[in-house]
Amino acid sequence: MTSGADPSGAERDELERLRARIEALESEREARPRRHRAKSLLAAVLIVLGCILAPLGAVAAWTADITGDTDRYVDTVEPLARDRDIQNAVATRVTDAVMARLDLTALLSQTPAADRPLVEKALGRLGPSLEDAVASFVHDKAQAVVASDVFDRIWTEANRRAHDTVVKALTGEGGGAVKVEDDAVTLDLGPVVERVKQRLVDEGMTVAGKIPEVHTSITVVQSEDIGQARTGFRLLQLVGFWLPVVSVVLIAGGVLLAAHRRKALVAGALGFAFAVGLLGIVLTVFRVVYLDALPTGVSQPAAESVYDTLVRFLRTSVRVAVVLGVVVALAAWLTGPGRRARFVRQMWQSGIGAVRSTADRAGLRTGRVGRYVHRHRTWISWLLVAAAVLAFALWPYPTGAVVVGLALALLFALAVVEFVAEDEVTA
Repeated sequence: MTSGADPSGAERDELERLRARIEALESEREARPRRHRAKSLLAAVLIVLGCILAPLGAVAAWTADITGDTDRYVDTVEPLARDRDIQNAVATRVTDAVMARLDLTALLSQTPAADRPLVEKALGRLGPSLEDAVASFVHDKAQAVVASDVFDRIWTEANRRAHDTVVKALTGEGGGAVKVEDDAVTLDLGPVVERVKQRLVDEGMTVAGKIPEVHTSITVVQSEDIGQARTGFRLLQLVGFWLPVVSVVLIAGGVLLAAHRRKALVAGALGFAFAVGLLGIVLTVFRVVYLDALPTGVSQPAAESVYDTLVRFLRTSVRVAVVLGVVVALAAWLTGPGRRARFVRQMWQSGIGAVRSTADRAGLRTGRVGRYVHRHRTWISWLLVAAAVLAFALWPYPTGAVVVGLALALLFALAVVEFVAEDEVTA
C-alpha cells in the first residue's frame, strides 16, 4: 500500500508542475502579442520619422556643403561663367551701365582730330541713331569680354574670394561684392565693366577711358520670402551633417526593433528612396513657382540657369539616395526566404556552376586557396560588403552611377568567392 501511494504522489506533483507550466506558457503567449504590437508600432514610427527626415537631411547636407566647403561652392557656381544666358544677361547689364554714363556728344567733341578716324572706323555700323550704334558696339565688346577666358577667371576667382561673403549674404549679414538688398542677392559687376572699358579703348574708342568707375550689379537670387529663407538657411547650416545621420539611425533602429527585420529593411529602404524622390519633385515644382514670381526686370533665362546650377548637386544627392534605397531594398529581398528570391539565387548559383564546370574540364584548380575560401566564405563575403559600404562612405561626392558601380563590383566579387569556394568540392 505504501509503495503504491508513493507513485501516486509523484504523479500528482508532476501533474501540478505541468499545470503550472501550461499556465505560465499561456500567460506568456497572451503577453507576447502585446509586446510585439508595441515594438512593431515603435519600429514603424521610427522608420516613418526617419523617412520624413531624409529629404530634410539631403537639403541640410547640401546647405552645409555650400557654406562649409569653398571648393564645393566654386565647383557649383563655376559653370555659370560659361552659360550663354548668364553671359547675355551680364553683357546687357554692363552695356546699360556704360551707356548710362556715356555722353556721346560731349565725349566725341573732346576727341582729338587724330583719333576721330579710328573712332569712326570702330563705329563703322553707324545708322540713323548714333546712340543705338554705339550701344550695339559696346554690347558686342561686352559680349566678347564675358565669352572670353578672362571673364571665366574673373568669375571663378571672385567667387572663391567672395565665398565667406556669400555665406553672410545668405544668412542676412555681410557686405562686399555680394549683398542682400530688397530681398535679392546681387553680384557687383564693376570688374567686368572695367574690362569692357579697356576693350573699348583697345578697339579705338579712347573716350571710353574717361568713363568714371562704374558699379552695377546682377541679381543672382530674388524672392519676397528671402528673409524667411535666411532663417531656414541658418537652421539647416547648424544641423547640416547630423540630420542625415539621424535619419539613417532612426530607420536602422526601426528595423532592429521590428519583428520581421528583413521586411522592415525593405520597407524602410523603399520609404527612404520614395521620400527623397519627392524632394526631387518639389525642386522641379518650386523652380516653376520661383521663376513665375520673379520681377519683370530679371532675366528669366539667366534665372533658370542660376537655379539649375545652384541645385544641381542637390539633385545629384537625390538621385544617389533613390538609387541607394532601391539597391538596399533589392539586396534585402534577394537574400530573403521568398520563393522568387530563392529562384533568383538558384539561377545565380546555376550560372556560377556552369562556369565552374567549364573550368574543371579545362583542368583549372585553385588548390589551397579554394579550400581556404570555402572554410571562410561567410567572413569573406561580409568583409566584401563592409568594403563596399566603406568605399561609399569615403567617396567624396558619390553619384547614382557610383552606387550602381559599387553594387555591381560587389556582385562580381561575391561571384568570384562563390566560384573559388565551390572549387574545393570538385578538387
